Amino acid sequence: MALAAALTLLGCSSTTREDQPRTGTALAVDGAQSSGVVGNEHARVGDVWYFALPVPYNTSEKPIEITEVAVEHVPSGMKVLGYGAYDLEDTEGLPVLTKKNGPHTPDFDKLKNYATEPVKVAAGTESDIFYLAEVQIATPPKGSARKCRFAYKQGGQSYTQTLDCEVELRVAK
Repeated sequence: MALAAALTLLGCSSTTREDQPRTGTALAVDGAQSSGVVGNEHARVGDVWYFALPVPYNTSEKPIEITEVAVEHVPSGMKVLGYGAYDLEDTEGLPVLTKKNGPHTPDFDKLKNYATEPVKVAAGTESDIFYLAEVQIATPPKGSARKCRFAYKQGGQSYTQTLDCEVELRVAK
């Protein structure tokens, strides 16, 4: 009886592991946004900023569908309000870091947000769609936000892959 229970439990845990996303390798890890820190030293409490995550570049030989993104480490004092996905043409390039309602900030409320469904990236290509995080300064942040996680499907399997990215917003004194 104990052996049957142990085998049943073992069977359940192996099924759970198969359902878990695997660590992915399809996305390029050496993009421009993964080689440095973007930031602003004149942020203010209450400010809302848009921070672009690395533009997905599928280096694999199979297409992927990105299903979710997240900034993994958000310091105290900074709050993520949400994520969006926008076409690079609609924003006239990549707004790496921009303040909401700033003079050169796209009006994201008026643009199509592609985050409502999976974003497809063909094999061996860079996406025309980029993701961004909308962050608000609640109190002076205690460090930088970093590590951008992408969840995607490829060939029926779920994957997650974390890319280097970092934004530092300092409150002016």
